[in-house]
Amino acid sequence: MRKMLLAALSRLLQGPAAHHKPAARLVVASRNYADFANEASFDIKKCDLHRLEEGPPTTAVMTREQGLQYYRTMQTIRRMELKADQLYKQKIIRGFCHLYDGQEACCVGLEAAINKTDHLITAYRAHGFTYTRGIAVREILAELTGRKGGCAKGKGGSMHMYAKNFYGGNGIVGAQVPLGAGIALACKYFGKDEVCLTLYGDGAANQGQIFETFNMAALWKLPCIFICENNRYGMGTSVERAAASTDYYKRGDFIPGLRVDGMDILAVREATKFAADHCRSGKGPMVMELQTYRYHGHSMSDPGISYRTREEIQEVRSKSDPITLLKDRMVNNNLANVEELKEIDVEVRKHIEDAAQFATTDPEPSLEELGNCIYSNEPPFEVRGPNQWTRYKSVG
Repeated sequence: MRKMLLAALSRLLQGPAAHHKPAARLVVASRNYADFANEASFDIKKCDLHRLEEGPPTTAVMTREQGLQYYRTMQTIRRMELKADQLYKQKIIRGFCHLYDGQEACCVGLEAAINKTDHLITAYRAHGFTYTRGIAVREILAELTGRKGGCAKGKGGSMHMYAKNFYGGNGIVGAQVPLGAGIALACKYFGKDEVCLTLYGDGAANQGQIFETFNMAALWKLPCIFICENNRYGMGTSVERAAASTDYYKRGDFIPGLRVDGMDILAVREATKFAADHCRSGKGPMVMELQTYRYHGHSMSDPGISYRTREEIQEVRSKSDPITLLKDRMVNNNLANVEELKEIDVEVRKHIEDAAQFATTDPEPSLEELGNCIYSNEPPFEVRGPNQWTRYKSVG
């Protein structure tokens, strides 16, 4: 059919005598990617500083390739979380589930500023970080649905996902912070030029163990970036009602700090580069506060509108959405056009649908799998099953 249409169009273009002559070449217009700019420079919001004379730059250069990659990654995380919401409401995903939509600029911006050999540990809102650290969407969704193809073989669920140099996904509020300092201590002990990004929320920021960790990290000059993702609500409590001081970037007291626009991927990227350089140079830790926002409630059991209004959520979506901000920058600076970004949207949607199909059809792990992965690199040993007569052999 397409050939017939092209032939007819060719005859029309050439006139009545066209059938007596060799067919003229039909030129079909196509988009020329050479017309796009290779890179552009952008103004970014100045960071608030604590115990620093100079901060990150207030301009950032982004290449076209980087912009397309950031856009695809953030859209993938957004669509993945919306699919998780759908699967949860269908009761295919059970248990705890904390979604990350709205905060995509944080995880993508952080990852863009560090190396794969660097380390990252976070709390239970971990799906975005699991993806940026290298785990496929199908493995993340399969973990959420409790299938054997999940990244933790279906045994971890939403809060317990891991990857190379990614340590979760931790369900105890604030408990990942001292663990992150321990990872940074290992980096320093073994003389590696690596840093550990240790994330926690504004709800965990008042925990005593965090301040103990700050003290030890400062004493030992650990290469650790303590990052508070301030999404304005700890569960259903606003930061103003929970904290006498909401300047979380100053909470390290004797540790330098930055307050960053967490809805702008370039601001996050540049601030993280600055903090990582500080840590790698042997100057010790740094505290970063990322001012961000979650669109969903605290977890799937929280509708998210009993302590904030729908109008507040919609205002953030319309004025500060991280994906829309990146899209507008790229289009307005000739790094991409709307049609190209729409093509990415279509590809991402299909990718997520395919992953969801896998996550809902992959089999659940066998009962024998319950005893496995207790220890790493240990000889197999027996583990008691659901009753005293059942034994499973545990393998790493």
